[in-house]
Amino acid sequence: MFEQISAIKESLQAQKIKNQAELEQFRLTFLSKKGKISELMPLIGKAANEEKRIIGQLINDVKQLAQGIFESAQTELENSGPIIKKATDDLTLPVLPFNQGGLHPLSKVLDEIKAVFFRLGFSIADGPELEDDFHNFTALNFPPEHPARDMQDTFFVRKDEEGKSDLVMRTHTSPVQVRLMQSQKPPIRSIMPGRVYRNESITAKSYCLFNQVEGLYIDKNVTMAELKETLIVLAKMMYGADVKYRLRPSFFPFTEPSMEMDVWWERKDGSRWLEILGAGMVDPNVLTACGVNPDEYTGFALGLGVDRMAMLRYGLNDIRDLYENDVRLISQFA
Repeated sequence: MFEQISAIKESLQAQKIKNQAELEQFRLTFLSKKGKISELMPLIGKAANEEKRIIGQLINDVKQLAQGIFESAQTELENSGPIIKKATDDLTLPVLPFNQGGLHPLSKVLDEIKAVFFRLGFSIADGPELEDDFHNFTALNFPPEHPARDMQDTFFVRKDEEGKSDLVMRTHTSPVQVRLMQSQKPPIRSIMPGRVYRNESITAKSYCLFNQVEGLYIDKNVTMAELKETLIVLAKMMYGADVKYRLRPSFFPFTEPSMEMDVWWERKDGSRWLEILGAGMVDPNVLTACGVNPDEYTGFALGLGVDRMAMLRYGLNDIRDLYENDVRLISQFA
């Protein structure tokens, strides 16, 4: 009896458990109901009365030894498993908090402007940011000596063989209007959102890069009254029915007559009128240059500054804040 108990104890001490399969085999061999330790229990009944207590104690010691070896190996195997570094390693773990992004204020205002014109029946047209002289100036009734062609206002990219500038960074999105009239017969009712570039001094109200949305409506018998109503609807839908606005005469080479729209800008350092767009009836010379018969069709064009409208909407005092990508500002629009 003693030899049998001693042999099992030596077998337990020689066990090396390296994985879960060996741990389970150890449990079945020694600790299960049909294991070697359970097989020792009948020895107590067979022993002499004076040996029963000793045999029982030895069997209990062996059982405790086996249980201790099992639990120690189990703990070691659990601690040696893969370390969970992220929630995807264990689907029961909660996800880590993260900062949610949001649209840039310029994108938000541009989406609002698009929504207004969609309701008015306008579609969207697009064109290249690198333009030729014809589409950017000539077709829009800019004479050769016009100051907008000067280096003070335009980024010139390339000159032709005669030394004349023939490629520029577009100074407005009006060239898209030209391309649209050349490729599509009236009626035309479309807006042209996009980035434009001007070689201007950078101040709180002007920047070398900004965003425009231009609109074009060409059809038979289009009137100035329709243009005015479109501008008023735009201002009210963007800034509320009680918005303060004014329309005043202006001049643009590609429209005649022309006007500008101002909206009252509430500021802590002094409220004032802020120009948000220019507009007018399309000049017959522009229609002719684009292949549209001015005796049959009329139309209006408008161009509004997305940047200034964003400043007005969100109470910003400096246009440069829109381009510096300051997280403290941008995060407020998430």
